[in-house]
Amino acid sequence: MLLKNSFLKSGVILSATFLFTGCFSSFSNQNYSYGNSNNYSGYKSIPKEKMRNSKAMHKATMRPYQIAGKWYYPTLAKVGDEQDGIASWYGPNFHAKKTSNGETYNMYAMTAAHKTLPMNTMVKVNNLENGKSTVVRINDRGPFVTGRIIDLSNKAAHAVDMVKKGTARVKITVLGFHGKIAQTTSEKNETMSVGRYFVQVGAFRNLSGAKITKRKFENIIGNNYTVVIKDGYYDNAPINRVWVSGFRSEEEAVDFKTKLGISGAMIIAQ
Repeated sequence: MLLKNSFLKSGVILSATFLFTGCFSSFSNQNYSYGNSNNYSGYKSIPKEKMRNSKAMHKATMRPYQIAGKWYYPTLAKVGDEQDGIASWYGPNFHAKKTSNGETYNMYAMTAAHKTLPMNTMVKVNNLENGKSTVVRINDRGPFVTGRIIDLSNKAAHAVDMVKKGTARVKITVLGFHGKIAQTTSEKNETMSVGRYFVQVGAFRNLSGAKITKRKFENIIGNNYTVVIKDGYYDNAPINRVWVSGFRSEEEAVDFKTKLGISGAMIIAQ
C-alpha cells in the first residue's frame, strides 16, 4: 500500500512517500551466520546488488511519517546505540509483500522492522528471557504497537526462540550501517543520519542584524548546537537567514523551540 504524507510544521512543508506493508502492514538466498557470541566474523555482508541502499531511498525513509494519527521521527544512530523493549515477529501474512524501503519481504531472511532506525542498519538482538541472540538488517518500518521496539522476520524470531510465545523482552544494539557490520575505526565511528534539521531564528536584509542575532543565540545555546548565517534571496532581494543547526530529528528541533519559547521559528528539513 502506497502511503503519502505531507504536513505543515511552523511554516515549512515537509513531504515524503513511504511504502508501508510489512508489520503495519529481502529477498532470498542471503548469506547469514548467527549465534550467541559477539564474534561476527562469520557474517557475510549482503551483496549490494541485492539490497536497496540508494540515497533517494534513505532520504524518503528518514523523513517523519504518520501512522494512525501518531508521528514518528526517524533519527540519528551510532554504532553501539542500545534500546530495551519488546520484540514481536511477522511472517506469512506479509510474505512477498513490499517493505517500507521497497524491497520484498522474505520471512526466511534475517531482517526486521524498526520505527526510526535508518534502513539497512545492522542490529544485534538479545533475547533477555533466554540469552539467545541474532543479527538482523532493518528493511521495514514498525511495529506500531506501544512498547514494542522491533518486529523480527520469522527466521530471526526462530533464531532467538520467540516464535511460539510471540513476543520477548530484548535488547538491540546497533552494529553498523548499509547492511554491513562495522569493522574499521571509521565504520565504528560512523553516524548515520540522512535528514538534517535546522531552526530559523531570524531573517535580515542587513548582514549586521544577522550577526547580532547569531551572537545572541550562540550565547544562549553554548556548545550544544551551531548557529550559521545562510545568505539567499527573498522577493528578489538579498536576505540573511540565521539558522541553528545540529538537530538529530524534527522532534528535537521542536523541543528546542519549546524550551526557548520561540514557537514562531521555522523548522527546515534538508
